[in-house]
Amino acid sequence: MNDRLLELYQGVAVHATANLEHTAALELLALVMAADHNLEQSEVDAIREISDDWRDGDFTFEKYLGPAVTRAQDAIATDTVIELIDDIDSRIHSHVLRRALFSAAREVAGVDEAVSPEEGTILAQVAVRFG
Repeated sequence: MNDRLLELYQGVAVHATANLEHTAALELLALVMAADHNLEQSEVDAIREISDDWRDGDFTFEKYLGPAVTRAQDAIATDTVIELIDDIDSRIHSHVLRRALFSAAREVAGVDEAVSPEEGTILAQVAVRFG
């Protein structure tokens, strides 16, 4: 499965050249990670690895992770998850990145081997929009 994901992610960096799109993608993955109200290091590591695959190190992960997680946690706390997903959807135009997002979101949700109901709801929204 990991080899298959690596094949999927290879080449995304070529298409996802705008930091705007990658920031939106990072926010989506942070939303999946924050959905169960428990930020695990394994999930952060998975998002870092995905980000590196997408941007080949051009994207300063640490600079953007904090704001992405904050935005995701705020959306969960204020029950505006759908609005955040709408905003993310409007900022991602790369077809390759869009296709990769659902697999990436599933990977992040499955890192701890337990998908919470909140994560499942977000994954369903991601599947409809990006899958």
